Amino acid sequence: MMWHATILTLYPELFPGPLGASILGRGAADGHWALDTVNIRDFSDNKYGSVDDTPAGGGAGLVMRADIMANAIDSVPRNDRRIICLSPRGRPLNQPLAHELSQGPGLIAICGRFEGIDERVFDARQIEEVSLGDFVLAGGEIAAMALIEACVRLIPGVLGSASSLGEESFEGGLLEYPQYTRPREFEGRAIPEVLLSGDHKRIAKWRDEQRNEITRTRRPDLWERFSTDGPIRRSNNKEPKT
Repeated sequence: MMWHATILTLYPELFPGPLGASILGRGAADGHWALDTVNIRDFSDNKYGSVDDTPAGGGAGLVMRADIMANAIDSVPRNDRRIICLSPRGRPLNQPLAHELSQGPGLIAICGRFEGIDERVFDARQIEEVSLGDFVLAGGEIAAMALIEACVRLIPGVLGSASSLGEESFEGGLLEYPQYTRPREFEGRAIPEVLLSGDHKRIAKWRDEQRNEITRTRRPDLWERFSTDGPIRRSNNKEPKT
């Protein structure tokens, strides 16, 4: 079954955007994955196409209505796909979650706007919340693109070299080692000699040392997890316990 993403948004014209370019676009053209959009305004119950109202209890801004959101969601065949709302209060997006989602049939992504979505629809439609990080965007569209890209590039056949995935940042709990290419020297800075030695054992050892040091100095939170998790957990890339 093809991996399939459906986006519920007030701005369908923003898609596919970057998702239609380069290797991701080729992956879609080759039939590895598909994307479509649903315009939430199509389910408005008024001639103005509005989908929001003032917040109960007062306060600034507007809230997207539960009935309109539910009708938009219900218009989409679920096909066992998870429904995800991109939200600052959600579960952080990380590599284990991207792997988890990429191995399923796809996802349905809800892009919120304004002050958010009526809370009742989350429970009524079993919506999961996922966050890109501790910051706020004007809407969920950019976050949805990031989530989908993180998943799609893990689908077999989308990337040219599947072997490169295992050495990327966050795989196995570490950040990626430094990369170099021609020219051999750039502004007085040379490629590390070990990478030119042809000794694959030494190169592998150097890269492993670099991954450890970069993770330790730049992401001490990841290093702490890596240092305390057992080798079995690291090798199968499962998310560490918290």
